[in-house]
Amino acid sequence: MSAPPSPRHLLIPFAGRSSPACREALAGLRLPKLEALLSRLALVSGDTQDDITLSPPHERALAKSIGISAADGCIPWAALEARRLGLAPTDAGASWGAATLCHWQVGIDDVVLGDPSAIEIDAAESAALLAVAQPFFAEDGIALHASSAPGRWLACGKIFDGLATASMDRAVGFPISEWSPLSDAARPLRRLQNEMQMLLYTERVNDERAARGVPPINSFWLSGTGSLPASFIGLPSSEPEVVGDLRAPALRDDGAAWAAAWQALDQGPIFELITACANGADVAITLCGDRGAQCFGVQSRGIGQRLRSMFSRPSAAAVLGGL
Repeated sequence: MSAPPSPRHLLIPFAGRSSPACREALAGLRLPKLEALLSRLALVSGDTQDDITLSPPHERALAKSIGISAADGCIPWAALEARRLGLAPTDAGASWGAATLCHWQVGIDDVVLGDPSAIEIDAAESAALLAVAQPFFAEDGIALHASSAPGRWLACGKIFDGLATASMDRAVGFPISEWSPLSDAARPLRRLQNEMQMLLYTERVNDERAARGVPPINSFWLSGTGSLPASFIGLPSSEPEVVGDLRAPALRDDGAAWAAAWQALDQGPIFELITACANGADVAITLCGDRGAQCFGVQSRGIGQRLRSMFSRPSAAAVLGGL
């Protein structure tokens, strides 16, 4: 007897987007494979909150799926990566945060956070800037470590314990004043950000970047702060597959590119999920927007429910528009 197909779970951030161009694109978006998939599945769980939460729906959904419960802005992504890398705090009571190098776009009235994925930083640049930054962070009791990705450092210190911070995916494209932590506890971090602006301005790395015509790296964004809960025993054997194709066009509100990315997903991973479902696999899909997330999965249904699903497919636009 052959083994049953492996379970598969797709988690799609930015499946719905409330920005003007993406909302307009949604009205004309046709996703037949997604609608066919949803007609086979049932809504398993949902999570809807305001779009001003520090942790966006896709991060809340991912944390839930791997067994992490945390307050808003305190999902300990940095601590999880530190554990994966075998890093441990040097001081009792120290927590973790992720310091992501970025470009702050300075305007007349506001300073806007640019998307770090667009700054094209390599491992050598990241290592050079890390060596420069480490002494400045150390003065505030913060140890900096390289991570698995160039341009993202893991920071460890007592200052991060209980400090809520906004996800990068919330803050990109907005004035930093709207999403920066404003508590007294975060004051050293705001000072460090300003110091890094002045420090990085003079670094040879940025001179070389200017010569290549790419944006300078002039500060960092802190997110993923906190400690792993004591009850966390490790990652489950199967994690959701996070599909990041919609992120970039959604963040820059490029409706045409967002719609094109959705159509590619519909013909690719969504179709593959339908095929897996038809072959008896336990499949699930979590669709996430600015305010909420909805998880659809396989559930036993009566004959009447199955017949209705054959003749009445859910509207993708209605589902995505409600996120």
